[in-house]
Amino acid sequence: MEQKTRVVAALVEGNSIRSTVRMTGVAKNTVLKMVLDLADGCAAYHDKHVRNVKVRRLQCDEIWQFVGSKARNTSPEKKAIGWGDVWTWTGLDADTKLCVSYLVGGRDLGWAKEFMHDCASRIRNRVQITTDGHKAYLEAVESAFGADIDYAQLQKVYGASAENHTRYSPPQCIGCDMKVVSGDPDPKHVSTSFVERQNLSMRMSIRRFTRLTNAFSKKIENHAAAVAIWFMYYNFCRVHSTLRVTPAMESGISNHVWSIEELCHLLPENRTIGSQIDKGLILKALGEKAV
Repeated sequence: MEQKTRVVAALVEGNSIRSTVRMTGVAKNTVLKMVLDLADGCAAYHDKHVRNVKVRRLQCDEIWQFVGSKARNTSPEKKAIGWGDVWTWTGLDADTKLCVSYLVGGRDLGWAKEFMHDCASRIRNRVQITTDGHKAYLEAVESAFGADIDYAQLQKVYGASAENHTRYSPPQCIGCDMKVVSGDPDPKHVSTSFVERQNLSMRMSIRRFTRLTNAFSKKIENHAAAVAIWFMYYNFCRVHSTLRVTPAMESGISNHVWSIEELCHLLPENRTIGSQIDKGLILKALGEKAV
């Protein structure tokens, strides 16, 4: 258990697989197998316990990363096994900072509907929703919450780039355009700031999301596993600097701060280490529905 705790602690604080191996002395294949199994336990616990939550303001966003190679450099054969661009959808409670739902997959309407329906199934009250200007949200939110939901989109407006060559980062943001889609959302709380800050936390704390490195995922299953462990750690173990408690405690799901060792106890029992990750719980990255 001590070794498992050291491995998980290293991974959730932004270390790569190989650096974790050097720090802990645990073999690389053993680390990868443990990550896959722990992700099963984390996804199952989130799916069972993060339900019937009270959320007043839900902020949704999606963050980009790639597996193996970027989409424009990926052959059809590699895309068939999960390589290319991959998006992590996140639904965050603006008050408790709880991650209500997450999904790893594509960015089209089908994925948007699946994500929003999962959010709706976990929230017990009427909620105000804010998303960015991604068009897929329009139909997905209505499909999941109905046409009378308090829903607004916040679209960032960028200035024209003065440079002719391709920029790695977007141009300077010069403003935001708010559009009320349905209902009567409170303009004071039409924001995606908290979920975008959560995206930054993912970039900093999951090595696979770090830009301009070779630490990106080579398998979609490993990428999804890292996301599942991170959100379990974020909700139950990591004390929010503003709240002074974990998001799960603030929302009433948990009554204490989980330790890394307690997180490791979610490893499934009576199971061979390294068995296949449950894609039905964590993601359906290859477009296959769980049977």
